[in-house]
Amino acid sequence: MTGAPTDEILTREGLAPGARKGRILLLACGALAREILALIEANGWDHMVLTCLPAIYHIQPEKIPGAVEAAVARHRADFDEIFVVYADCGTGGLLQAKCAELGVQMVQGPHCYSFYEGNARFAEIAEDEFSAFYLTDFLVRQFDAFVWKPMGLDRHPELRDMYFGNYTKLVYQAQTEDPALTEKAAACAERLGLAFERRFTGYGDLATALAARA
Repeated sequence: MTGAPTDEILTREGLAPGARKGRILLLACGALAREILALIEANGWDHMVLTCLPAIYHIQPEKIPGAVEAAVARHRADFDEIFVVYADCGTGGLLQAKCAELGVQMVQGPHCYSFYEGNARFAEIAEDEFSAFYLTDFLVRQFDAFVWKPMGLDRHPELRDMYFGNYTKLVYQAQTEDPALTEKAAACAERLGLAFERRFTGYGDLATALAARA
């Protein structure tokens, strides 16, 4: 994904030729596209249409509220409902305030690590895992593009201990049973000098939030 400001509408088959009234638009982070499409496919939610903003906003959260506002303005006339599939995602409450201003609902939780784990469960374990660094399926696949290179570790690997010296483990929150991804996640932990833990979360509260609109 690039940092381009445009979004693209996706269905299970790929690009949709156009949106139709009577459907719900899922306005989501591009980092969730694969998972949302899998849920739509598995549950036959044909009334849901997905449009994604650039996944790179994962590391540029200040851009999220404005991008969501612009996307809502573009698509509002074509749908009965727009549901924002972002948690707070580092916006410091600004995204929630923007959604309230726009009259649209959003996924609950501080970030995707929380809603994948389940927000209630994540709140229970957060105090014991303050030194954990989390990866999802998407971030394992895109580790170099979203972690290693943005932090400059490709150019200055000596910075690793400065960035990660206070972390003790890497927790891979697996959405799928994929041995290749698990192997890659373990390699990511080794590169960061962290202990490795894999936890199968599935889709967590993401599935619950979407099912509520089925």
